[in-house]
Order: sequence, then C-alpha cells, then structure tokens
Amino acid sequence: MAAGAPRIFVSHLAAVPVFDPNGDQVGRVRDLVVMLRVGRRPPRLLGLVVELSTRRRIFLPMTRVTGVDSGQVITTGVLNVRRFEQRPTERLVFGELLDRRVKLVETGEEVTVLDLSVQQLPARRDWEVDRVFVRRGRKGGAFRRAKGETLTVEWSAVTGFSLEEHGQGAENLLATFEQLRPADLANVLHHLSAKRRAEVAAALDDDRLADVLEELPEDDQIEILGKLKEERAADVLEAMDPDDAADLLAELPEADKERLLNLMKPDDAADMRRLMSYEEHTAGGLMTTEPIVLRPDATVADALARVRNPDLSPALAAQVYVCRPPDETPTGKYLGTVHFQRLLRDPPYTLVSSLVDDDLQTLAPSAALPVIAGFFATYDMVAAPVVDESGSLLGAVTVDDVLDHMLPEDWRETEFHLDEEATADGA
Repeated sequence: MAAGAPRIFVSHLAAVPVFDPNGDQVGRVRDLVVMLRVGRRPPRLLGLVVELSTRRRIFLPMTRVTGVDSGQVITTGVLNVRRFEQRPTERLVFGELLDRRVKLVETGEEVTVLDLSVQQLPARRDWEVDRVFVRRGRKGGAFRRAKGETLTVEWSAVTGFSLEEHGQGAENLLATFEQLRPADLANVLHHLSAKRRAEVAAALDDDRLADVLEELPEDDQIEILGKLKEERAADVLEAMDPDDAADLLAELPEADKERLLNLMKPDDAADMRRLMSYEEHTAGGLMTTEPIVLRPDATVADALARVRNPDLSPALAAQVYVCRPPDETPTGKYLGTVHFQRLLRDPPYTLVSSLVDDDLQTLAPSAALPVIAGFFATYDMVAAPVVDESGSLLGAVTVDDVLDHMLPEDWRETEFHLDEEATADGA
C-alpha cells in the first residue's frame, strides 16, 4: 500500500451519506461489495450498495467514487439506478463477512470478525480489503463491545474467507483470470464451451463485461448478449464504447435492437441511433461520440483534469477538442484541437482557445477507411476529429478503431503470442 494512503474501517461507512459533485445527497451506503480471490489474496472492493431516497438499492462501482472518508462518499454523479442484484462472485461485507468465525493462520485459533479495513492501491483505482479486526474468545455481534482480546491482523493472517483452490464455479475461473487484460480474458472466453462462457459472462460486472465484449468476435458478442436479461444487456451496451456498442446493435434483429434501445438511457440510445445511421467503414461509423470537448474559455487546468479521467482510452486522452457551445456532440462550431503535449508546456491558467491547432485537417463523416488510414499515417495521429458540413464536431476516430477494421475479420480468433525476445525482462 502507498505510504499515507487512508485506511478506512468499513464500520465507519455504515449508513454514511452519498453525494454527487454538486453536494446534493443521492442516498446512503448500506453495504460494500467485494470479490474474494483464490488463496489468501486480499479481496477486491468492487463498489457500494447505495439506498436511494426511493428505498431502491443500487450498485455504485468504486470507479464512480471520487472521495471516501468516515463521514461521506462523493461520486462522479453518474449513477445507474437499476436495482442491485448480487452476482455469484460477489460477497456483501456487512451481510456476509462481519460476525464470521475464521481462524488465525499462525495458531489455528478461531476468532470472530468485528470489522474490516479497505485501502486504495497506489497509482490505481482499485481498492482492496487489507486488514481484519477480530476478537478472540466468545462470539458476539460486530460493532458491539464484548469480552475477549481484540486485535487487527493482515488479511493473509486469517483463513476461512477465500475461495477454495478447486471447483468449477464461475467465481473460481474469474478469480484465476482476474488480472488478465480484457483482450486476454476475451480469448479465454472464446475457447470455453457456450455454457461456461454464459456462466462467466453472467458473473462479470457490467464494466468488465463491456470491456471484454469489445474484444470478442462478433458471433460471441451476439451469443453472450442474447443470454443476458434484457435490462442487463442494455446496461452493458451503455458501458461499452459507443462505436462498439453501435456495431453490435447493428448485427441484431430489428425487434431485438429496438427493445434494447428503448431500455437504454435516452442520450445513450440517441448516440447509438446516430452512429448506426452511417456506413460501417466510414469515419461516421468508426467514431466515438464521447471525445473530450471543451469550450474556448476553458483553461489548461480544466483540460488536464478531463484528460486524467481513468475511464478514457490513451488515444482519446491524447488531445482535446475546442468547440463553441453546445459542448456535447454534435457540438457548436469546431475551433480546433489541443494536443496533450502542448497542455503540459503551458501554465494552468492559459485558455485553451489560445493553444488550438486549427491547421489540422478534419475528417468528413463519409470519409472511407483508406482515407482515414492515410490521414493517420500522414499526420502521425492517434485520434482525429470528425466534423460535418456545418462545422460541428460529431465525434473522433481513434487509431485502435482503424486497426480493428483493417485487420482480417478473424484476427480476434487467432491467439496472440509474443516471442521471448519481445517479452524480455518479463515485459
């Protein structure tokens, strides 16, 4: 753990208010959701169960949490208000882990779990359960005083929590492959039986499944999406990059496509419909509708804050697009692009309007794939603006999308290996 990183005991989070960025309360914490892992590895904290004012309980991923302390939780303001449903790989801290009887590894003595502490990993968004507060002797409820010595130990110092090393449940498979990149996990899923593939997909959280779906062959995508409940399928599509989700929707029967679009948030559904209106191998069909858009009066500090968003791909974070209002695609007049390297060279208070590269050519939504590839090669770009005839920014094409469409159709089904020289020093 990083020195100085705050350690928070979960008992201090019980019923604390949850606020949006504007300071408005959206609910209260009712539980924490963790994923146990094989052996004695610390569990990963996936998110919080939040009860809204309507009494509905929803899942708030830790990737949507910007601040946590013993008195409040601050969110990004982006909430999925569908009812929380616990998945096979998930455990509820208050509901399942506290008051549990476990054993100390060193002595084999049975103790009672009174509390757990969580801490954020250094230089990452991930959170883990790192320590366990236990009591020797007689049983008793968590948060209650009782006789018997209490002590705080590392997670690895107790046994009785973690998954067994054997078994065929989806949770064991996911624990084994948790550290895989989405593309590598997609390769694993592709080679599983249809039954096992559906079990693993059902156990993944929405964001992880969305990342994996983007890396799977089209037939696997359609198969997995078709086995999900329709409301969850809509959630997963919303979590995918808009261009990838639109490509997947376009392959579905018309009736299925319309049902899913009607279940999605109106803004997300509108983006999908707009992307599907373009030909597949054009800039309009390849672009994402969610680049970083700033108004002319934004500062370098504002731009860098947007670039730091960990949910952005490196290609989308490489530059920002300056436009007149409205600043959501399709925008007002497109003024130009500011590259990330330029942002690093100027003072934080500098207006981005003074830094724009307005000489860079833009792509028309009808630009064909060879034209797009030539543009990237000519200007050494990793992302390019797509602008319509009226001068409004429609979106941005990234180099990874260009490569996806230039490679052979079956390239995702070919297992990718690097030779020993390419992976020297364990890279």
